[in-house]
Amino acid sequence: MKTMDDIVVEHSEGVLRVELNRPEKMNAMTSSMYVKLADIFNQAAEDESVRVVLWHGAGEAFAAGNDVKDFLQNPPGAGESPQARLMNALVDFEKPLIAAVHGVAIGGGTTMLLHCDFVYAAEKTRFQMPFVNIGVVPEFGSSCLLPQAIGHLRASDLILLGSSFDAGRAHELGLVTEVVPHETLLAVATETARHLAAKPAGALQASKRLLKQPFVEHIRTAMKAENEAFSVQVRSDEAKEALTAFLEKRPADFTKTRRIAAAK
Repeated sequence: MKTMDDIVVEHSEGVLRVELNRPEKMNAMTSSMYVKLADIFNQAAEDESVRVVLWHGAGEAFAAGNDVKDFLQNPPGAGESPQARLMNALVDFEKPLIAAVHGVAIGGGTTMLLHCDFVYAAEKTRFQMPFVNIGVVPEFGSSCLLPQAIGHLRASDLILLGSSFDAGRAHELGLVTEVVPHETLLAVATETARHLAAKPAGALQASKRLLKQPFVEHIRTAMKAENEAFSVQVRSDEAKEALTAFLEKRPADFTKTRRIAAAK
């Protein structure tokens, strides 16, 4: 087992288990965590002894989105950023990727799951993509992957309203492989990981590559456009008001914020 403060990594029988380990912050993601995760996935891609990756969160959550204080201090730019490094690592990753999700999966905690091949969710898990609510836009290629997976109208419902939804709804939409009791979540995900690890690795990776091939360039194009729009919006009056209101534990007031004109 290897511990990096906020991430725990364990390798056993071909399965690399990656645990987000900031339970006191509901595993909210910092810039350094994005970089560490990108490095973990890139190294796992090259390590022939790693056949499957399984990731999950410690404590009461999978991931509660971005750490707001860190996010305000280190807003991502349009080009290379910690977030973009992880996005690219996930798009390039050709080995099976399994997520075991519980508690809450907010923002990137939900959109990262769109890059997984299996997603197991505990019964009481809550998902949310509140990007518009905090003055920003979707990321991790979700503007492409989500409509592709569930259709434009349902994607608009989740993205534009930004409301939370439960594990049952996620399963109904096809965003979750299976909903399982909380106490068996990790065991179920681990069983699938071990089952996959016993299969021929070359055939597995080639099959995943073929499944992704029609969409990869569309996802890269979407991520580039998202990152450009995100870098503008995160510096907007709307985002500053939303994030400041969150830290001050008050409702956001957008009546006096200035809207940024869309790029032509």
